[in-house]
Amino acid sequence: MIFNNNKNNNFEVANSESPKKSGHILFLFLAIIFSAGIFLFFHSDERNIPFFSAKKEESAVFGKSNDGLTENISKENKKDDFGKNRSSEDIFFENKTSISSFQPERKEKADDLVLPNAHASLILDADSGTILHYANGKERRQIASLTKLMTAVLVMEKIKDLDEAVTIGEEVYIEGTKIGCPRSGYCIGQRLKIGEQISARSLLMAMLMNSANDAATALGKHISGSVEEFSKLMNDRARELGLRDSHFCTPSGLEIDGREEECYSTAYDIARIAAHSMKYDVIWDIMRKPPQTIYSIDGKFSHDILNTDQVLDQIPNCLGGKTGFTPLAGSSLLMGASDSTGKHKIVAVLLDDPYRWQDIKTMIDWTFDSCEWK
Repeated sequence: MIFNNNKNNNFEVANSESPKKSGHILFLFLAIIFSAGIFLFFHSDERNIPFFSAKKEESAVFGKSNDGLTENISKENKKDDFGKNRSSEDIFFENKTSISSFQPERKEKADDLVLPNAHASLILDADSGTILHYANGKERRQIASLTKLMTAVLVMEKIKDLDEAVTIGEEVYIEGTKIGCPRSGYCIGQRLKIGEQISARSLLMAMLMNSANDAATALGKHISGSVEEFSKLMNDRARELGLRDSHFCTPSGLEIDGREEECYSTAYDIARIAAHSMKYDVIWDIMRKPPQTIYSIDGKFSHDILNTDQVLDQIPNCLGGKTGFTPLAGSSLLMGASDSTGKHKIVAVLLDDPYRWQDIKTMIDWTFDSCEWK
């Protein structure tokens, strides 16, 4: 070994003890490199491996990380490179967890799912958190009335008695779909009246089935006092559930004029909200209902509500679905379904897809044809 002699600035050969010392130094150097590598592996957000370690009181798809939030979302996912540089096998197995006793596995000869009409699409195994299909799933964009599923979760958490009376206010003047008006500008029945009292359950039905914006707004104001305070509640709860790529502006999903860019989520976050909401049977029971008539508490007013889901009777073992549309968000859809045994549930999400009804059927058929649970 060569080293510098400080006294005469000449180089000299080390004595016979140097090989032993250099071996110790080399070992110490390698140990430091190894330790640094281990540290970076467990702390880098470039790993692309969201980890799900569910708390008992939460859905299995939500986990706890060191900073108190869930998930380590990778920068690569945010750039929508998730599926470009990795094989389908990598994507398929990346969220595997031991939470569920059954894990989905892709069949050996299964083809990839391609949905060219959808801006974003994602399929999630609701029990294990495994991503079964992914395309632009982490891209933030407006989601319109898919927001109402988050509102429904908060209704279930905050209103203990769904027969509780809600007093209707100025939300009757809201834009878009309303009770009595199944489509914007198309009214077929009696609308809500200011001062009318109606149960939270009836409003929940109108919100989930008919996507009524007045119903969603009335529920939000009933819980928090104002739309603004309810939106804060939505975002606080989103952070608790680890939804790092979602920001809610209204309980209905309508964007705020001039602040549209503040209202967003992703296909991935929506799928996790849907999976989490499966702990509340009433939400999914409502989404499967045929047209209903709801009544004010005093029985003076009745309101007919439709179901916006056009394929309920066309998809075997459909658990329910939620539609969404604004000009900015485009036509979007989420749907839950189970396999023929009823044991394995999935959530499929489409964002900005003009052919959403056909594509959602394709997604569900593909899932149960291409995957098996072991």
